[in-house]
Amino acid sequence: MKIGFIGLGTMGRPMALNLMKHQHQLTVYARREASLGPLVDGGAATADSPAEVAAGCGVVFTMLTGTDDVEAVILGADGIAEGARPGTVVIDTSTIAPARTRMIGKQLEEGRIDFLDAPVSGGPQGAKDASLSIMVGGKVEVLDRMRPLFDCIGTKVLHMGEQGAGQSTKACHQLLLLITAQGVAEALTLANRAGLDVQQVQQAMMGGMASSRVLDFFGDRMARRDFSAGIESRLYHKDLDIVMQLAHSLGVSLPAGAVTMQFVNGLHGQRRGTDDLSSLITLLESLGEPSSTK
Repeated sequence: MKIGFIGLGTMGRPMALNLMKHQHQLTVYARREASLGPLVDGGAATADSPAEVAAGCGVVFTMLTGTDDVEAVILGADGIAEGARPGTVVIDTSTIAPARTRMIGKQLEEGRIDFLDAPVSGGPQGAKDASLSIMVGGKVEVLDRMRPLFDCIGTKVLHMGEQGAGQSTKACHQLLLLITAQGVAEALTLANRAGLDVQQVQQAMMGGMASSRVLDFFGDRMARRDFSAGIESRLYHKDLDIVMQLAHSLGVSLPAGAVTMQFVNGLHGQRRGTDDLSSLITLLESLGEPSSTK
């Protein structure tokens, strides 16, 4: 199958490579030419615009940073909508605002272009291993046709409802992930102040009811003081902003989410957006440092 892929960053590049491993013909586009290298080396064709990608492909994937980026690439000048033919399927795997997702889908459908919002979870390693969890919004019959492609990049593909439902599900996912990361940071800060071996405490909690993938992954990084970015904290800041906007639009109170947002804001304000989310623990530690006596 001829597939287009737009957005070849930390997540998009390995996802596109996994599609190529299943013998699909890829045409790719990225704003940074350096991102194209591994795909071109593997036999992918390149295009000069999203419109050119769509003109030659029956399915186009996008994996981009933010809502404005996705809207511009799909609906903007030289965008996917300009090049796509009726019957083309556009699959957005980015994490963006549900309301704007529905607007994008509606405009595409006016041109008889099918649209699925399909945000993913699993991080860079899941993208490399083709073990992503994929939350899909859109017509179930379109998902059924696209399922063989999703199986190339993930192991769990769930239909969540109409267009936008995938993004709403991802918002709930990110809310829980970030609140849990905040809890992990607080627990390990307490352990350190109590004079305990933080790595041992993290392992002890992994054997109890407090165990979670967040504790395993981010807790291990916090305990080892490894704050090099897996996924940069600025992206979680963007995701939590989407969560809080969604909650506001629905009149839902998220007190734990609001507290967590203040700490993620703190990283953002300190210009540490390129640090890993595990660096949350450093903000807590600085708040609780004993004052020196004169």
